[in-house]
Amino acid sequence: MKTIGVLNLQGAVSEHITMLAKLVNIQPKLIKHPKDLSSIDGLIIPGGESTALSRLIKENNLYQPIQQFANTGKGILGTCAGLVLCGKSTTDITQKDQEVTPLGLMDIIVERNGFGRQIDSFETELNIERIGEQIPAIFIRAPYIAELGKDVIPLSYVDNHCVIAQSNNILACSFHPELTLDLRIMQYFTKQFC
Repeated sequence: MKTIGVLNLQGAVSEHITMLAKLVNIQPKLIKHPKDLSSIDGLIIPGGESTALSRLIKENNLYQPIQQFANTGKGILGTCAGLVLCGKSTTDITQKDQEVTPLGLMDIIVERNGFGRQIDSFETELNIERIGEQIPAIFIRAPYIAELGKDVIPLSYVDNHCVIAQSNNILACSFHPELTLDLRIMQYFTKQFC
């Protein structure tokens, strides 16, 4: 049995918990304090609002503990805003964007809201290398990966923009697998990264 934590600060927390509960030999757990990290095998940073998530991570003294957790080799999955926070920086250097402090877990530069605003949200199916074909993907104010470091492996693209990638023990995607019924991305994360 593996225990997978979901960062319980803001965003699509309950949806991830529900999806994890459907997996065999997986126990989901809510994570809100640094001490919670010691009892889990993997961590999901959910989608939500990246500015709010960044602020709450700092307010809950989780910034360095999450980095230390990743440095131990335990898996982290970032979805949508979670992808923004997994990156090392964003493309926008305006004052507004500096409100987000990425955790720097993956050598990527992220375009926040790269696919547009809420009204530009969309659903599609992706063929994702190493995971499967025709995987449903829901993009909501979605970011994309604008630049990948040499150790980052891109797994799928939309309109020539990388939307899911992995590097060592980190998996990050632009979209929301937890809002679908397809368990393959979550199975891949829990088996290969945790």
